[in-house]
Amino acid sequence: MLKNHFKIALRNLWRHRIFSFINITGLSVGITACFFIFMYVAFELSYDKFHTKADRIYRLVTDIKTPSETITTNVTSWAFAPNIKADFPEVEAYVRTSGGSFLVRKGNVKFQEERTLFADSNFFKVFDFNLIKGNPKTALSAVANVVFTETAAKKYFGNTDPVGQTVLLSGEGIPAMVTGVMKDMPGNSQIKADMLVSMSTITQKFNKGIEEQWGNYGATTYLLLKPGVNAKTLQAKFPAFVEKRNGEESRKRQMFATLSLEPLKDIYLHSKRGGQEVGSISNVYIFSIVAVFILLIACINFINLTTARSVERAKEVGIRKVVGAAKGELAGQFIGESVVLCLIAFVITVILSALLLPLFNQLSGKIISEGVFSNPYYIVILLGISVSIGFLAGIYPAIVLSSFKPVMVLKGRFSTGTKGNLLRKSLVVAQFSISIALIIGTIIVYNQMDFMRNRDLGFSKDQMLVMDSNGDTGKDAFQQSIRSIPGVKSVALSSSVPGGSNNGAYSEIENKKGDLQIANLDLYFVDFDYLNQFKIKMIAGRPFSRDFISTDTAQAMILNEEAVKLFGYSSPQQAIGRRFKQWGREGKIVGVMKDFHFRSLQEKIKPLSMRVELGGLNLVSVKVDAKNLPATLAAIESKWKQVIPNRPFSYYFLDEFFDRQYRSEQRFGKLFFNFAILAIAISCLGLLGLASYSTYQRTREIGIRKVLGASTPGIVNMLSKDFMKLVSISFVIATPVAWYFMHKWLQDFAYRIDIHWWVFAISGILAMVIALTTISFQAIKAAIANPVKSLRSE
Repeated sequence: MLKNHFKIALRNLWRHRIFSFINITGLSVGITACFFIFMYVAFELSYDKFHTKADRIYRLVTDIKTPSETITTNVTSWAFAPNIKADFPEVEAYVRTSGGSFLVRKGNVKFQEERTLFADSNFFKVFDFNLIKGNPKTALSAVANVVFTETAAKKYFGNTDPVGQTVLLSGEGIPAMVTGVMKDMPGNSQIKADMLVSMSTITQKFNKGIEEQWGNYGATTYLLLKPGVNAKTLQAKFPAFVEKRNGEESRKRQMFATLSLEPLKDIYLHSKRGGQEVGSISNVYIFSIVAVFILLIACINFINLTTARSVERAKEVGIRKVVGAAKGELAGQFIGESVVLCLIAFVITVILSALLLPLFNQLSGKIISEGVFSNPYYIVILLGISVSIGFLAGIYPAIVLSSFKPVMVLKGRFSTGTKGNLLRKSLVVAQFSISIALIIGTIIVYNQMDFMRNRDLGFSKDQMLVMDSNGDTGKDAFQQSIRSIPGVKSVALSSSVPGGSNNGAYSEIENKKGDLQIANLDLYFVDFDYLNQFKIKMIAGRPFSRDFISTDTAQAMILNEEAVKLFGYSSPQQAIGRRFKQWGREGKIVGVMKDFHFRSLQEKIKPLSMRVELGGLNLVSVKVDAKNLPATLAAIESKWKQVIPNRPFSYYFLDEFFDRQYRSEQRFGKLFFNFAILAIAISCLGLLGLASYSTYQRTREIGIRKVLGASTPGIVNMLSKDFMKLVSISFVIATPVAWYFMHKWLQDFAYRIDIHWWVFAISGILAMVIALTTISFQAIKAAIANPVKSLRSE
């Protein structure tokens, strides 16, 4: 029986091969798109869940309340973790981490390891990163212990065993023992590093006493709770702990810390505090909805085309019922045809997915292995999606076709009826509502990305070359030596550049009332050339100047507009000459600079302070001439190798570096655009099929109208207007829905576009043009056909 159904299904699919081709193409593209979205969503949701103790690992985070503001941060004081472990038996272990960058040397091999992570000795107890060589209990227990990833270890040691060997760290050549090698950290970990260095290297060597500094915030802290411990109950005990351990100092400094626990598995998608790598739960929701939409469009195509062909199959159903076929048997046959069609689509989907996977990885920035196609789990998912679509999409057409009354059909009195027509029209409206919503979304996403790329940031980032000297003593000589290179316009030194990290400093600034007001200010250390080179505008007072070198290097500060507002001044001029205390320096505010975006446009501009520092500035920024750039770069590299020979030469352009902050948004935009195009293409396939069938059904009418003198444009208009009405209704439905969801998406950006009326107008016109182009192909073909042939065929 099943074999016969299969043969009949194949025969009917071949007989109606044009419609079968449209259905198979739409389903294949739809299932492929959904499979990639499923992989993307699954990858995003899997972050940090590979740790076997993930349910018991929490990140300790801090809200710091000052008289000026509440600072939300993802780090804690270095003192919190060991004291929490001592005071709370509910805590099984803790790990503090802190990012860094180290020059690593082994013989003549040297690399700047940008992804270095200082970590406590419990690192491999708390997290399930695979240590393949070394003892996980002792690998990070002593000062200057180092653990490499496999890839990093091969750079220095090749295929030899690195454990027990020594490498030199930093420009000073600090000896460090390699105590382990771990597998490369997985792509779905928001903790990423190529080299781990024992935390005791900081607490016992570089910065002794830091664990007693309750106001020094810089450690990312993770707590492993004992089984059965309730995190909320533990968190409720933290205020008393902070008061006991740090209450007196908090009142003295007027900085009050509130501790909270964030589940590790929620950090990547849900935390607003950031981390080494962050995702967006909104994007996951959006892509999940898009996947459902694409599947709906593909299913609507199938239902529409199948029910539209019901007149063709009516006689077949009538004859089979007369010879004894039961309704259930006929329904089974039609569902079988649907499933067979989807199985063919499944085979094409597997091939398409395998071919397009590298492109998808490039677009999404994810690392989805080609091994997914040899994994039965994913193949079963694909097969399950395909068969489910075939079954669900085939139910309604099967019920409709198997319910035909044989007497009416064989007498030639059969028609599809108004209910069937209404259903098909409703499905077309649903299909194009989705498509128009995606067009609107695509335009808004593109405009927001364009806005972020082209907004005036308040500083100059073009043709700006940045090199990190990482504290090398030769940096001053280097920056002096390159000033004479043709093509070098100017050079400046600083601790930070826009788009990068910077210090946050406990500060006391005189407010409008004359009192010293406490606040935590972002802090840039710069030289005298920085403001001019970056074209940061002054709006009150003066910039730093070598004419005031004795006072500007010891007693001067510049604030931005946001900082001035924070301390209650109604105009920038009022802040000039006011007192400040910050990190051991006291003096007066000499100038106010115009606000500039020193962080992503997703964040509001924060209060910023600048001070002149002539030592300890690691970043060398070089304004270069765009002409003959390769020669300029070669000359700069040559000077670097002469003056700083122990460090590899590396650089980045500031505009590219700043734009990296929007990499995830740009990828989201590209993925959204591509999936929207696929959804629209599938909709057009369905519309083409319906237009083709509608034209076929009206062949006789078209012939008669032609004979009676109807023009070709008149015939095209007659065949198109019904469909255009449906597209117009779709536009009315899609517009408010798209506005609502895209308005919510834009709320994640501190600086964003307004959604203008023309976005909807363009989307509606575009949808009309796409639909009309699709329909016109069949309409024009029917309108120019010879009416004699069409009437003869009738």
